[in-house]
Amino acid sequence: MSIFSLGKAEQDIPGGTRDLEAILAGISAGAGGRDAHPSFPEDPFQHLASTDVLAIPVPDPVGSHGRRTTFVEEWRVLRAVARADGSVGRILDGHFNGVERVALLAPEPLRTAELEAIAAGELLLGVWGADPIPGEGEPARLAQGENSARLFGVKTFCSGATGLDRALVLVRGPAPGPPLLAYVDLSRGLEVDTAWFKGAGMRASESHRVVFTGTPVLAVLGEPGELLREPYFSRDAIRTTVTWAGISDTAVDAALDVLAAKSGDKEPDDVVSLAAGRMLTARSTIDSWLAYAANRADTDPSTLPGISTQLRESVALSCRMILDEAARAVGSHPFAVSGPLDRARRDLELFLLQHRLEPALIRRGRQAIVDRRS
Repeated sequence: MSIFSLGKAEQDIPGGTRDLEAILAGISAGAGGRDAHPSFPEDPFQHLASTDVLAIPVPDPVGSHGRRTTFVEEWRVLRAVARADGSVGRILDGHFNGVERVALLAPEPLRTAELEAIAAGELLLGVWGADPIPGEGEPARLAQGENSARLFGVKTFCSGATGLDRALVLVRGPAPGPPLLAYVDLSRGLEVDTAWFKGAGMRASESHRVVFTGTPVLAVLGEPGELLREPYFSRDAIRTTVTWAGISDTAVDAALDVLAAKSGDKEPDDVVSLAAGRMLTARSTIDSWLAYAANRADTDPSTLPGISTQLRESVALSCRMILDEAARAVGSHPFAVSGPLDRARRDLELFLLQHRLEPALIRRGRQAIVDRRS
């Protein structure tokens, strides 16, 4: 289905393990074109595969259950990729989430075979959880046959739909209860509705509606409700937040570039200087939260659920402050002619809407009030 059906040697990537910084510069240079003419970002992922970025969550050796790198390093790379192109970062964070669950839950010999292929840059994964709203089709369900299971039905917001090889799909089972996590082969048995996604942002993330028409299920991972298992669910959520941070970096840098060009040799006035100071403060807040979370993930992963909601809320507020201050300072021109700042604004505004934090904040706040009574 995708470029990852080819091995590294067949992908004809000059330099093989070329410097990641140069690859990121190339991804950034092509972001505007992919935004204007959306399609799956094959070239960026070919080059990322050549640097072993896709293998970051794979245990080394694959038979173990450890990590080949720290969360500090993983999230540094993910943020840098999202800074280069938010759509590429979105697909990559889903890949990291999926690989972590396969390493944790897939049965043998499937686990070893899949992880070896991922480490070789031959498979790209995603996690698809959103159900269709009324009128978009029946939610995805698992159908068990005599010798195998298959998927039927619909999922929406399926990031990377036209380029992934595997997906972990949240589905209904034969019996009532929490959803199951099905690991599926995307090479056949599905239709991608590329006309469904018409969003202004995240255009190259290929987050389409997918219709399963008997998609082969390689395994059902874990127990019913598995996707919510901690600390993995909080790690998934924080990876999304890291992607927000990378897109916000683009917004800050682009806004400062515009302000520097507009001021020329003159001293910037107080209005734009204040906006710049607030953007930098918001970025420092994001930096502090993510550094704190990465340290906790590396030293005591069990503590992540306790900070995940507050981290995401604080980073989301900081991202919105960056967008508001940037728009106030630069005026309408950058958004009229498009460019990195306009793209970052559109990407972030859509991406932030996909994650409702209010229910979790309400639960946390209510519990804090109740605890004060005792």
